[in-house]
Amino acid sequence: MSRKSAYLCSGVSAAFGLALLASSAVLAADIKPAVIYDLGGKFDKSFNEGVYNGALKFKKDTGIEFRDLEIQNDAQREQDLRKFAKDGFSPILTVGFAWASALDKVAGEFPDTKFGIIDMVVDKPNVQSMLFKAQEGSFLVGVIAAKTSKTGKVGFVGGMDIPLISQFECGYAQGVKYVDGKDEVFANMTGTTPAAWNDPVKGGELAKSQIGRGADVVYAAAGATGQGVLKAAADAGKLGIGVDSDQNGLFPGKVLTSMLKRVDVATYNFFNTAKEGSWKPGFNVFGIKEGGVGYALDDFNKALITPETKAAVDAASADIVAGKIQIHDYMSDNKCPI
Repeated sequence: MSRKSAYLCSGVSAAFGLALLASSAVLAADIKPAVIYDLGGKFDKSFNEGVYNGALKFKKDTGIEFRDLEIQNDAQREQDLRKFAKDGFSPILTVGFAWASALDKVAGEFPDTKFGIIDMVVDKPNVQSMLFKAQEGSFLVGVIAAKTSKTGKVGFVGGMDIPLISQFECGYAQGVKYVDGKDEVFANMTGTTPAAWNDPVKGGELAKSQIGRGADVVYAAAGATGQGVLKAAADAGKLGIGVDSDQNGLFPGKVLTSMLKRVDVATYNFFNTAKEGSWKPGFNVFGIKEGGVGYALDDFNKALITPETKAAVDAASADIVAGKIQIHDYMSDNKCPI
């Protein structure tokens, strides 16, 4: 499965090339991109780091610098966001649902600034909201887990106990049950506060408990906490499933796959459309069809995914796009049919 994004390049004459460079300099002066990450940090190997990678690619491709910030607590959100706006940064991308309240207030104070948010909708004329069908990507890795498990028991460790993470859990359970309705899915959330995103010790303990009950594949959707889950699975000789970014290389041969949530691509496009003058407010939803979610297959895990498993998950992916498989979205009613 290809996970590379293609970007269009065209040749121009030397004279036109000089004009293009001059034009680009003007555009570069017109935008001051910024990212403010969620708790868990820029280098969480997951959600926040995916955003960072998208911003870094934008910088490499365009030469336009970006400013970023890692907050340490919730109290910083509004004041830091307001400071970025006062300092003339635009577009400003906020990472994670927890930014919604601060963004709703600050965006109203700076109507000429372009803002963005991932995983939540903020209905303002200068805000672009980006949502992902995490239930679809989680369904796919659930299929892989069920096809791979030898015990018929698999696990899920979430981060903060919120509907967004239950969306991952419910999609995963539906994928597992799609393969075999008798399989068991053990599920635990790490906590009820933002600290749940950055507690690998607790994540590891939850994974060990599930493994003790017979789980031989454990899916982590918990930010930096997930690193503890993956390590616990690897140490026990079991398999983990990563999330958001490709985490297959963290424990080579012990990470079955990763559910890809392409926040890197969304970030790149968020900045690039602002640079090109085609940026628009509103909200976009990215699923399998839009290339927003999927699963990772690379040199680190290709030996773990059998041809039969790959055929099954690719068929499920095609059927989801075609509407033949309907996946319930926990976010629609805060319920899971499994």
